[in-house]
Amino acid sequence: MTSLDTYRLLGRSGLRVSPLSLGTMTFGEDWGWGAGESEARRIFDLYVDRGGNFIDTAVNYTNGASERLVGQFIKEKRERIVLATKFTMARHPGNPNSGGNHRLNMVRSVEQSLRQLDTDRIDLLYLHAWDMTTRPEEMMRALDDLVRAGKVQYLGICNVPAWRAAQMQAIAELRGWSPLVALQIEYSLVERTVEHELLPMADALGLGVLPWSPLGGGVLTGKYTKADVDLSGEASVSPTRKGVIASLGHLNERAIGIAEVVRAVADEIGVKPSQVAIAWTLANPAVVSPILGARTLAQAEDNLGALDVVLSREQLARLDETSAPAPIFPARFVGRPMVQQLIFGGAAVARRSSGCQ
Repeated sequence: MTSLDTYRLLGRSGLRVSPLSLGTMTFGEDWGWGAGESEARRIFDLYVDRGGNFIDTAVNYTNGASERLVGQFIKEKRERIVLATKFTMARHPGNPNSGGNHRLNMVRSVEQSLRQLDTDRIDLLYLHAWDMTTRPEEMMRALDDLVRAGKVQYLGICNVPAWRAAQMQAIAELRGWSPLVALQIEYSLVERTVEHELLPMADALGLGVLPWSPLGGGVLTGKYTKADVDLSGEASVSPTRKGVIASLGHLNERAIGIAEVVRAVADEIGVKPSQVAIAWTLANPAVVSPILGARTLAQAEDNLGALDVVLSREQLARLDETSAPAPIFPARFVGRPMVQQLIFGGAAVARRSSGCQ
């Protein structure tokens, strides 16, 4: 059991953040399914009044409405809020340089975020996604320049291959540039493939892990059934929340089966399935602060209740077993008994504890 004001260090930094982050992609109705200003304010106040200090947004969320609302809400509380935002995504359709990780877009995005948030600094700036075109040296030098200019305090990265994140961290350390301290990735009972490479990388290189979509886009709340399964999914941006989840690939029979186990565990201890799903991510030592995204005050209340949930070893094992990802090479090879025998010569060797599976 813990609380929002039982703070944790973010990676190897000295920055203290709450064990649950408030995601604000749902702030604003420009995308057709978010929370209006009054409801967003109620969600924000609930989170902050309980001691929460870690707010997550992005320059393009709800076409900028999210940052503008966050900027209004934090005005009188700015010095106690750790404010995180992101750049990468295009802001002007048809303009190829309004998106991407290159210096031009990075600087323009930060300037736009500062205006929308009505603040003089960004506490944590994320590269939102790997654009597969910009050289890591260009990105890390430009990010370091923003830190040296005082516009950004700390750096993070989202949605990148583990080898790229490791390369970027190595470049920063070798050249004395500002390092990455946070890794934001999709992680939940229905998306555990990050355990193969990304979580071990973060553990080794000092990046605090912040899972987005810990509820699997809502699938783990139990709101969907097998009747909702759409094997084709939706490839384009959808005006419905269900369409968004389908586009992530989580509306499938496997995910629904995992959700049924989550509900069974929730019934055993008298809590909500959403609380069990979030509590499961919090049980991983590699995880610093799962990001919650609520559209209503009631959803926010339910999600914050995860801090009071304690799962037994048997329950954790059951959830792990039903959601375990298939092994990949080389772990699939190295983990074989014959190979372990050859590596360790039959001796029992204690291994360093890690938050990764």
